[in-house]
Amino acid sequence: MQAIKGQGLSALKVSLVLALSVLSHPYAFATSASSTPNTINSEPIDPAQLHLLEGVEYASVSQLNDKYTLQGLTSVSVVNYLLNRIERLDKNGPAINSIIELNPDALTIAAQRDQERSLGQVRGPLHGVPVLLKDNIQTADSMQTSAGSLALVGQPAADDAFIVQRLRDAGAIVLGKTNLSEWAGFRDPAIPSGWSARGGQTKNPHQLTADPCGSSTGSAAAAAAGFAPLTVGTETNGSIHCPSFMNGVVGLKPSLGLLSRSGIITVSKNQDTPGPITRTVRDAALLLNAMTGNDPTDSLQHARVPESVDYTARLSADALRGKRIGFPASYDQVSADESQDPNFARALQVLRDAGAELVPVAEPSYETSAYMEHYQALLFMDLNREAPNWFSSRQGMPVHSLEELVTFNQSTPGNPAYGQDTITAFLNTPYNEDDYNTLWSDLHSRSQAQIDQLLTEHSLDALVDSADGFVPSIVPVAGYPGITVPSGADAQGTLKGLYFYGPRWSEALLLGLAYSYEQAAQARLTPAFSS
Repeated sequence: MQAIKGQGLSALKVSLVLALSVLSHPYAFATSASSTPNTINSEPIDPAQLHLLEGVEYASVSQLNDKYTLQGLTSVSVVNYLLNRIERLDKNGPAINSIIELNPDALTIAAQRDQERSLGQVRGPLHGVPVLLKDNIQTADSMQTSAGSLALVGQPAADDAFIVQRLRDAGAIVLGKTNLSEWAGFRDPAIPSGWSARGGQTKNPHQLTADPCGSSTGSAAAAAAGFAPLTVGTETNGSIHCPSFMNGVVGLKPSLGLLSRSGIITVSKNQDTPGPITRTVRDAALLLNAMTGNDPTDSLQHARVPESVDYTARLSADALRGKRIGFPASYDQVSADESQDPNFARALQVLRDAGAELVPVAEPSYETSAYMEHYQALLFMDLNREAPNWFSSRQGMPVHSLEELVTFNQSTPGNPAYGQDTITAFLNTPYNEDDYNTLWSDLHSRSQAQIDQLLTEHSLDALVDSADGFVPSIVPVAGYPGITVPSGADAQGTLKGLYFYGPRWSEALLLGLAYSYEQAAQARLTPAFSS
C-alpha cells in the first residue's frame, strides 16, 4: 500500500503512520535468504541475434514486436538477454534487488511462443513479451506467492490469478515475481519501502540511496531498470502511484472493479486493484487491454464495463487539445506556490502548450486528524477481514492465522530483524461489520463527492495534480482511476511525476491525456544506477 510517500508532506499526512507507512526511513540493504532460488541460468544467445538485441532493455512493446516480425528477433533471445541483465544489475553490481524470484520455465515458454509465431499463430501484441508480477499475485507454477513474507513460503498456489491467466492467454511470458514492501506495507511502520523478509531491500535504480517507495517497489524499479517492458503492481492506496513516480515510470491504478482481484493477496476488497507499471503510456494501455475481463468469482467485477474496450484507441499526441483540465488553484500562474514547485509548474505549461484549457480548482483534501483516524481504523478492520481468506486459500503454509504469523515472525524476523507493530495492531482491532460499513460509507461517499463536484461544477474532462500531493490518496478511496506519468526531476535530482485522475471508468480518457503529455514533455529519464 504505502501511499503518499513523497517529499514535503504535511504533518497531518504523517499521522497516518501505521495505516499508510509514510515518509522516509533509514535504509538497510541486506538481502535475506529465500527458500526459493532467486536466479536461473540463462543460455548462450545465438550470435546471429546479438545485433538485434541492442537497446532491448528499454524497448517498448511496439518496438519489440517490430523486431519480432520484421527482423526475426526471438523471444528466447530477449528472455536470455534480460536474464543476463538481471544477473548483472539486479543481483550484482548496483544490486537493485527488485526481483524476488525468476521463473525457471521462462525460456521454455519463450520457445513455445517463438514456435507459435513461426506458424503464424500470434495471439496479440503481448505475444512473446516478458512481464514481471508483484509477489502477491498468484501463479500456478513452481514460483511462490508470498507477499514478501517468509511465512507464506511453502507449496505454490494451485491456480493462476485471473489476470495472470489473461496474460498467459495473450501470449505474455511470466518472467518472474518482483519484491515488495512486505504484506504490501502492512508489517511495521519502521520498515523502509521495498523491504521484505523474503526478498530484502529493493533500491531505486536512479539513485541507489533514494526512496524507492512502496509497496509495488520491485515492479516499478524493475521497469525503470530495464528488466522487463511490462510489470504488474497492486494498490490499496498509493502502492502503484508512489513507486511509479519515485522510480520514473508510468503507473495506472484502474477503477475499482475493472480488473479482477481473484488470486491476489489483498488488504481491502473495497480498494485493492492490480494495475500496469510500465515505461510508456502505450505499454500501460496494452497491458490493461490484456488483463481486462469479467471474472464471475470477483464480486466487484462490473459486467457493464465492456471487455471489447481498446485502451490504446485514444492515444494521440493531440488528446489534450481542447480538454478542460482542473488543477490545484494554489498553483495558478499568479500564485507564489508555482515557484515553490517549478517541476509541476513546467508540467502545467506543457499541458497548456499542448492545447489543454487549465482550470484552477480547490484541491480535494481530507487533511484532518479525524479522517486519518477513521481511515486507519477502516484499514485495520479490512485486514482482519481479509487475513483468514489468505490463509484458508493456500495449502502447505507454515502459518494459518494472524496469531500464528506473529509467532512465526518472532522466531523468523528476516534480516535485519524488523518488528511487526502493524500486524499486532490488527489483532487489537477486531472486525465489526456495522462499524466498518459506517466508516467505509462515509469515507467512500465523501471522496467521490469531492471529485464529482469539481468535475461537474467546472465542466471538466479530468483533473491533474502533482504526484507527491495528497490527491493520489483520495482517489483510491473513491474507487476512481489515476495515472502517474514521469515529469523529470527537481533541482535536487528527486524524480517527480504528474497525476491525472477522473471519474470511474475514465481509463481510456486518462490514458489519452497522459500519452499526449508524455509525447510533449519527453520527461522520462534513464536510470544512472548511481549512489
